[in-house]
Amino acid sequence: MPRQKNTGGRRRQRPKDVLHARGGHRANDFRCVGCRLDVPLDAPGTAHRNHCPNCLASLHVDRRVPGDRAADCGGRMEALGMSVRADGEWLIVHQCLSCGELSTNRIAGDDNPLPLLRLAVRPLQGADFARRTLLDL
Repeated sequence: MPRQKNTGGRRRQRPKDVLHARGGHRANDFRCVGCRLDVPLDAPGTAHRNHCPNCLASLHVDRRVPGDRAADCGGRMEALGMSVRADGEWLIVHQCLSCGELSTNRIAGDDNPLPLLRLAVRPLQGADFARRTLLDL
């Protein structure tokens, strides 16, 4: 097929379909700041999705109450480690890379187990810590 002749005028740009508008397929999800995965807001086991189930990254949007979206920072929150409540529920400890604030988030039922286990065994990575722990047994 031969090329079209350039008539000097520019071709009209295709109209964009904005995905974040009402009724768009991203109306009920968000894009992860870490792995760029489209994450649904619905999470099994928790009322407010506040981290990516794939890489566990989060944004600093909540202040005191989960889901309040009252924080002005908006920085990326990195998963530092795990904590366990007395009832056995696991929590992810996040730290904001912008302001340094620490927060805990409940794990969701669809979180990837491999990053969760990596966080859980992170304190055992240091050889000195593991050696002292084994000697104390």
